[in-house]
Amino acid sequence: MKEFINGLNREFESRVRLGIMSILMVNDKAEFKTLRELLELTDGNLASHLSALEKASYIKVKKQFIDRKPNTSYIATREGKKAFAEHLNLLEKFLKNNK
Repeated sequence: MKEFINGLNREFESRVRLGIMSILMVNDKAEFKTLRELLELTDGNLASHLSALEKASYIKVKKQFIDRKPNTSYIATREGKKAFAEHLNLLEKFLKNNK
């Protein structure tokens, strides 16, 4: 059990970060507004979790203007996808071994 716990990625302990990465794993990118609405979060709460994932190099931020309006979107990096997949694999193994 201890090995399992130690093997989990601390960056994904939060339900919000699990949600962000889940969305980014199945979509090429997601806009800030979309993430906020899907996860039902405040701007500040979402921004802090996105910042943590960006600091860990698990997501990349793309800022641009569309029709003179700022637009921020996020994509999962190769490193982020790999780390998240490993995290999910550990969870799956744990569940299979503890039926």
